[in-house]
Amino acid sequence: MGKSLNGKELGKGLSQRKDGLYQARFVNRFGVRQTIYAPKLNEVRKKLREEQYRDEKEINVVDTKITLDEWYTTWMTTCKCNCRDSTKRTYETYYNRIKADLGWRKLSTLNLITIQNAFNKLSTDAARKDSKRVLVDMLDKAVDSDLLIKNVAKQVNTVVSKEEPKERRVLTIPETELFLKQADGTFYYNMYVLALETGMRIGELCGLMWSDIDFSKNVLYVKHNLCYFSKNGKYVFEMHDTKTKSGVRTIPLTQKAVKVLNSQKLQKQKIVSKGKTAESEYCDLVFVTKNNKPTQQFIVQECMELIIKNIQINHPEFERFTPHTFRHSFATRAIENGMQPKTLSKILGHKTLQMTMDRYCHVTDDTLFSEMKKMESSLP
Repeated sequence: MGKSLNGKELGKGLSQRKDGLYQARFVNRFGVRQTIYAPKLNEVRKKLREEQYRDEKEINVVDTKITLDEWYTTWMTTCKCNCRDSTKRTYETYYNRIKADLGWRKLSTLNLITIQNAFNKLSTDAARKDSKRVLVDMLDKAVDSDLLIKNVAKQVNTVVSKEEPKERRVLTIPETELFLKQADGTFYYNMYVLALETGMRIGELCGLMWSDIDFSKNVLYVKHNLCYFSKNGKYVFEMHDTKTKSGVRTIPLTQKAVKVLNSQKLQKQKIVSKGKTAESEYCDLVFVTKNNKPTQQFIVQECMELIIKNIQINHPEFERFTPHTFRHSFATRAIENGMQPKTLSKILGHKTLQMTMDRYCHVTDDTLFSEMKKMESSLP
């Protein structure tokens, strides 16, 4: 039993400090001793009852002082410790967008309005969607760790700008022919053709090894991709396995694909014959720079930009595009030529058929006209 300064019995867990402040103590469900203060005895008793009720109903948290920044560090080092460095870098980018507004706040003080205001400041709905995905996972783990009662981030609205989603750029057949004609003879021509013939991602093409290709069976095995990202303040290359099991796949090679691969083999031999040596882990790469170093999307994109500018001299309407456009163009040609969607999904390395149909199956203007002609010819 605690006592007041004048020696009066106050009750279990209650006492009065020398400065006159009353305090109440109890051990909560986490095994942590909680201390509550108030200037008046009735006040401290009321606060004690409230905290004990919260503890009994399990609506209290183990630590009310931890900030979102502190929890982000724990979340990354504990919950995401097995993620790739490139993935961690992506999480960091998404979190940093809301860090200034929310990072200093205590987890226990986060509410929907505070979080929504921070998200409203982001420039696009896409940025809001990415940052919400990270924050929701962070707070889910905080709930599981008894640091939060509920995850309010799940209610955040990411559709603020209501911007119209941009239609993915897909090369029409004439545009593809025009680009390849202009690109013929350039350093990465073989890569462009292989991308259009296989639908491989740029990272998969950059990480393609000669040992991944079986010319006797005319097949290519996608097993990994080459990543280029900042690590400890320095940009590095790292060979990563595909993100999912479905990403590991076998792609049959067309005659055109076999032809450019043989052409690329000769090009690689010329580079090596000039004395350009490669690091042992990258000596088997199919596509490299002129110095026999690993290549990456930025370099390939720069070379494509020059080709596109040359095309625009006579065709100013020709729109620029990224290496990922080759993948969308491959998928669109495949569907136009009657490939079964499930087969296409397997070639692209998707988890679900829905992903293939939603993201990669586009309808070009050429297809609209050709399909309407089919309709017209079938009518009596």
